[in-house]
Amino acid sequence: MFCRGTAQRHMKTIAIVPAAGAGERMGSSRKKPYLLLNHRPLLYYSLAALDNIPSIAQIIVAVSPGEEQLCQQEVTEKFPFKKSIQIIPGGKSRQESVCRLLERVPDDARQVLIHDGARPLITPELIKQAIAETMVWKATVLAVPVKDTIKSANDTLQIEKTFSREQLWAIQTPQTFESSVIREAHQRARQEDFSGTDDAALVERMGVRVKIIMGAYDNIKITTAEDLIVAEALLKSRKSETAEIAESAER
Repeated sequence: MFCRGTAQRHMKTIAIVPAAGAGERMGSSRKKPYLLLNHRPLLYYSLAALDNIPSIAQIIVAVSPGEEQLCQQEVTEKFPFKKSIQIIPGGKSRQESVCRLLERVPDDARQVLIHDGARPLITPELIKQAIAETMVWKATVLAVPVKDTIKSANDTLQIEKTFSREQLWAIQTPQTFESSVIREAHQRARQEDFSGTDDAALVERMGVRVKIIMGAYDNIKITTAEDLIVAEALLKSRKSETAEIAESAER
């Protein structure tokens, strides 16, 4: 079984969202996509940002098998999304979930945008930039320069090497690709039993250059309970800034 889509009507960009992670490091019995952030499920925020992009024709989400109805009840049916949002069962790993999502992408899709359901603070502006840049580069990722000094160590925790920060980037999502490129990358990885830490790694091993787009330091991934606290503070800050701008415009 390879990552092939079914022919459907013409679509420019399809957004796929892997959200099947258990979130074991959150220390909660509730699965990560349904944890509340400012009174709304975490997954809601990624979908809401994608829903506001005119060039995205459809959104497909992969959740833990058996949670499709829960996702509908808690997220997609509870809020007024404009776009069609399809929910499918994910796989045992993120890579397998993305492969399953690609199988649902129409053959005539021009681009596939992949965004983690656990990155709730992505902005429509960055999504639009990713789509535009992929028209030129075929493969793009959001990233930010590393702030800390990065070192590698051996099994006894002795430092072996210090890396130059000038060439190090912390990779984020969305990662956006020409449809044919990301399909082939996942097909090859599956055939050769290769596992990558992100989708760009699968594309890179084919010799395709991936372009970095400057992301944002607040485009954080929710991994621990502390991340939720930070995300809530960032959301409140954004609302405050928006209110100040609106108030200034009215003067």
